[in-house]
Amino acid sequence: MDALLIVNKPKGLTSRDVVNELNHIFSTKKIGHTGTLDPNATGVLVCLIGKYTKLVNLITSYDKEYIAEIKLGVKTDTDDITGNIIAKENTTLTLNKIEKVFSSFPTSYDQQVPIYSAVKINGKKLYEYARENIDITLPKRRVNIYSLELLSFQDNIITFKTKVSKGTYIRSLINDICTNLNTIGTMNNLVRTKQGNFDIKNSYTLEDIKNNNYKFLTLKEFLDYPIIKLDDTLIKKVSNGAIIPNTFNIQDKVILTYQNKDIAIYEVKDKDLKPYIML
Repeated sequence: MDALLIVNKPKGLTSRDVVNELNHIFSTKKIGHTGTLDPNATGVLVCLIGKYTKLVNLITSYDKEYIAEIKLGVKTDTDDITGNIIAKENTTLTLNKIEKVFSSFPTSYDQQVPIYSAVKINGKKLYEYARENIDITLPKRRVNIYSLELLSFQDNIITFKTKVSKGTYIRSLINDICTNLNTIGTMNNLVRTKQGNFDIKNSYTLEDIKNNNYKFLTLKEFLDYPIIKLDDTLIKKVSNGAIIPNTFNIQDKVILTYQNKDIAIYEVKDKDLKPYIML
């Protein structure tokens, strides 16, 4: 079984928990996901089955879209509402000030990784340092904020939609927004609505999947690449990962198939086609 499935991750489960559920449902261990969601977050979790797991790095690189809530006046150790409260303050923010911060927020900057994350320093995950109360210098990553849209402001809750690059932490984004607002806040809720073209509207809950109410996506359905059907001569070369001449006028990447089976994704190199992902 080789397929892609868009899962709507429920609140309370880790991304690994979801994969474990799918392992059981489909009776296979070869399943992976393409971007961790915090246990308290919900939404799009793209899961790859079988040889499609080889596409994980490709899909992980896609931009992501979220709808998030900031609870103002509260700071927690985990930067979300599930953590221990470490600070409180009264806030007197106006809608006008919030709108100004959102409209002037940088589109690209070096974002500090949150201490409660799985990023490794010296072979150890950051959240392990946090749990052991060990001070560590948190790394920064260059991130892109493609859009930042204020949706509502009511009862000290800011709701916003954002589209961001790979590696962006919404908890850190919220910290940075609050810093610009000269206040404190924590993530109250998070929904991933898109990853690339994978939309929450086309996702399935675990209950849907258990009840056989789902649709797998094939390579041709979610990758907008041209398709080349290999002949008996080319299949031998491609099966060995050989470079082949670009006699097909391919401009970027291409899906290579043989007898209706996906064999590889190749990409242009000079005047030839070379392996990008072998399936």
